[in-house]
Amino acid sequence: MPRKRIVILGGGISGIGASVLAKKQGFDVFVSDFGEINDANKIILNNNTIKFEEKQHSSELILNADEIIKSPGIPDTVHIIISAKEKNIPVISEIEFAARYTNAKLICITGSNGKTTTTELIYHIFKNANMNVALAGNVGKSFAMQVAEEENFDYYIIELSSFQLDGMHNFKADIAILLNITPDHLDRYKYDFQNYTDSKFRIAQNMTSDDAFIYCEDDEIILKEIKKRNIKAQMFPFSVKKKIKPGAYKTTENIFIDINTRNFKMENGLLSLEGDHNMYNSMAAGITTLLSGISNEDLKNSLSDFAGVEHRLEKYIKVRGIQFVNDSKATNVNSVWYALQTIVAPIVLIMGGVDKGNDYGILKDLVRRKVKAIVAMGIDNKPILEAFEDVLPVYDTDSINLAVKTAYQLADEDDTVLLSPACASFDLFKNYEARGKQFKNAIRDL
Repeated sequence: MPRKRIVILGGGISGIGASVLAKKQGFDVFVSDFGEINDANKIILNNNTIKFEEKQHSSELILNADEIIKSPGIPDTVHIIISAKEKNIPVISEIEFAARYTNAKLICITGSNGKTTTTELIYHIFKNANMNVALAGNVGKSFAMQVAEEENFDYYIIELSSFQLDGMHNFKADIAILLNITPDHLDRYKYDFQNYTDSKFRIAQNMTSDDAFIYCEDDEIILKEIKKRNIKAQMFPFSVKKKIKPGAYKTTENIFIDINTRNFKMENGLLSLEGDHNMYNSMAAGITTLLSGISNEDLKNSLSDFAGVEHRLEKYIKVRGIQFVNDSKATNVNSVWYALQTIVAPIVLIMGGVDKGNDYGILKDLVRRKVKAIVAMGIDNKPILEAFEDVLPVYDTDSINLAVKTAYQLADEDDTVLLSPACASFDLFKNYEARGKQFKNAIRDL
């Protein structure tokens, strides 16, 4: 009987991990990347005797697959994916594939904003409590690669984007967290917000009454969608607006978590993360922690000493009394809204990049009240110029160095220069991390 043929599309972190795991499971494996595969990943493929191609997708080598594992960066609209679906070849994500080969508890986090912070906070709490835990998905190492390496973790903390969720069908989370849903990546969802919303709710698919679904009670979209769906998991909401039991909520002075069998209380002032958006992240992490049996003392210690995430409201350095803040991970409008809400000082805002169909209207009131000037940074800044030029001065730049110099000249002592782009980075940078690092380099060059 011939071996099942697995074709992996995309030779990045996700695809390489999936290919190594598939090879280890005895499948006939082939990797195809329409771009270039970097040298480090080629070494891994060659060491594992995995056949591959780059700079092309050869139909004759792909459309004979029994199953295709697709990189989350590849849209469903590309020709090879359409052809595969016409031939009824299943197209799945690396996460779906890897989950078949582990018995670990899977704690999964999604949302339009805050998912990286929440994922890394949960991981931080688990590590501090000496749990046998790994970080995977959109952060950390490839989930599939870690499963392939057989480290036998008890828990995986997995950050999931909507693109990863789209390729997940039989996958089931043990604990699923849905932080919020606001318009994002609509260019990948036919500019239909319902399509994007449906994608996010895939995190709750296949759950049973033994599982836990943790969600934001203050998000109207989530509440409306829950009523339409038959979610079988135990429900644990969190809110900054009202008292909730079971679940989590805050008062003026404290955060409270109640999961029926256990209670937790902590002073708001002791939390290391500031702002209501981070309060949501801390509450979601806290519920997860109590459900997983971690002690109140370990939870309190970790919530108070978590250092935060690079490129997410990262206070960098001061130059001539001007505070520079790196929020490069803010790739949608709502992330920028949270950033503007959090910062107290007058702001010079650097934004721009690849516009994903953004509605900048929700920012106008906050911009009017808190921002002195906007420095647009990108190849095409027309959407930002048109959105804000009637509100405040907007400066057009086409590089990170010029944007930083312009913002520096516009700012006064005790002001904040905030990089919070609201856009994808692909016009000028490889990714948001590269954008954030170049931002910091440009500040040092001042």
